Amino acid sequence: MTNYELLRWLTFPVMTVHLQTVRRDVRHLVKSLKKTRRSVSILDVGGRKSPYTIGLSASITLLDVPQEQGTKQDLNLGFTESILKTIQKKRSNISDLIIQDMTTSTLTDASYDAVTCIEVIEHVPNDEDFVANISKVIKPGGWAYFTTPNGDFIKNEGPDRNMDHVRHYTKSELQSLLDRYFKKVEVRYAVKTGTYRVMGLKGIKASNPLGIIKTASANIINGFQSKGLENTSMETAHLIAVAYK
Repeated sequence: MTNYELLRWLTFPVMTVHLQTVRRDVRHLVKSLKKTRRSVSILDVGGRKSPYTIGLSASITLLDVPQEQGTKQDLNLGFTESILKTIQKKRSNISDLIIQDMTTSTLTDASYDAVTCIEVIEHVPNDEDFVANISKVIKPGGWAYFTTPNGDFIKNEGPDRNMDHVRHYTKSELQSLLDRYFKKVEVRYAVKTGTYRVMGLKGIKASNPLGIIKTASANIINGFQSKGLENTSMETAHLIAVAYK
């Protein structure tokens, strides 16, 4: 474990509820796969600096689009050579780094046990090819894990619209899309919206101890608020989907 991974591991319990939820879900899914497989390989799509797969007992391949080819640099999305070098130094479970657009993927079919795709699909214009190619690279019996904004409650409209989001899926829309490429799909709502969620999204800086306390406290409270909301469409921030191959 690197110093970076240790620091992230120590702070995970007070980080955003979305991050904690994803890590808990993915750890459970990896554990289930390991009942029948010696090792687990995960393709982390759009996982350029993804904290979601840090410390997982799996071999992680990070895939993202090249930043220099159309991805907005001011949003700090996509891969660059400098980012690749930094990631390789920080992460111990990274087996490969791929600069590629998943909608035009050239990856070998059935080459990974699982795929994670965290807050990415809402950025993709061609979501059909995106999901189809994700499905293709997963081995039989594997899974894909998606999260995206909850379009049943958070509408990407008006002056506050996120210009980098192509769409916000409703639960039924995401279910329908994934059903076309996977045998079994489970979609649920997650993370209570409101004051504490917003407070918890603020960055943690060592130079601001009071800010750390406020942010950590907000995330702890939001964690309690977010329990039992799997079927609650209103005032929840995210959709989470597990799609089984």
